[in-house]
Amino acid sequence: MPERILDLVRRRARRLVYFLEQRARAATWPHVGLGLGALADHYRSRQELVAENQLLRQQVILLGRQIAKPKLAPRDRVSLILLASRTKTWAGAMLLVKPDTILRWHREGFRLFWRRKSRSKNRKSRVPETTIALIRQMARNNKLWGAERIRGELLKLGIHRAKTTIQKYMRAVRGRAPRGQSWKTFIHNQGLHIWSCDFLQTYDVFFRPIFAFFIIEIGTRRVVHVAVTRFPTSSWTAQQLRNATAWDDCPTFLIRDGDKKLGTDFDNVATGGGIRVIVTPYRTPNANAHCERLLGSVRRECLDHHLIVTERQMLSVLTECCDYHNRARPHQGIGQRVPKPHTDPTKPGERVVEIPILGGLHHDYRLAA
Repeated sequence: MPERILDLVRRRARRLVYFLEQRARAATWPHVGLGLGALADHYRSRQELVAENQLLRQQVILLGRQIAKPKLAPRDRVSLILLASRTKTWAGAMLLVKPDTILRWHREGFRLFWRRKSRSKNRKSRVPETTIALIRQMARNNKLWGAERIRGELLKLGIHRAKTTIQKYMRAVRGRAPRGQSWKTFIHNQGLHIWSCDFLQTYDVFFRPIFAFFIIEIGTRRVVHVAVTRFPTSSWTAQQLRNATAWDDCPTFLIRDGDKKLGTDFDNVATGGGIRVIVTPYRTPNANAHCERLLGSVRRECLDHHLIVTERQMLSVLTECCDYHNRARPHQGIGQRVPKPHTDPTKPGERVVEIPILGGLHHDYRLAA
């Protein structure tokens, strides 16, 4: 009986020691900081440390084979600088970054330190608060103006300030944004004079490819022209552009991608009509986002719900879809308005009429005449 009790006590003691070991290891490695981790390493065996060092070294070697560079946080940079300062052979031990990078970080830290050290604390600006507010107002409301342009406006008001002074107070409202007109601003200002075109590829019921060519007006989101073919070529797309501009309804700019189906013949027809062709960069669908959004809507709201057999059937379906798109479908990009609404005279408060579109796939709601 006493032997059984002693054996039970030994087993319970071993379990308790193992539990405390696991909790101590979980509390000291690897979730704690560098200092506590180094302190815990003093109580580990040399063989265990060597094995762990080999494991970490192998992981660093594998990490060096990756194409994408790891992102280092500011605390990681500080840790590497401090560890490098304590190691004589730190230049040969650096694998993630170059030794010159460590030295550059160190110099940047010195510059920040002395900049903060030499900055005056109680210096009051000699520029009146009204002038500062006026400079920031001009910089905020006129994105295309630089410091010299604002300086000229201030001289018109009898305010004489240096260019560097104006730049100092412009940073608070401008930040580091690039100068010049952004692509979004250009599209918004010139939308009524810009057309955009692109191809939508789909497949018929026999899994044969078939292409739809769309031309839209960005300002109103109106579909200007739609055509369907199985064999798109540069001459075919050039003829579609002639059909779209047959009534001298030509834009100033036409956005297209670098597809070979929109080649030299297409550009020649556009140039002959006084249209400036803008080719989007490689792999930048956002540069032609309005047309891409239309193609996605046509695919989700129309083609995904029809079995296409022939070109004529697909053209008939897309023509009805585009007519609904132009005359009845509200668009978020233009404030839930319709690109080309019906001109039928209606009066508020009358009976609502429901008109099926695409066989009842959508419905158009109008006030009864």
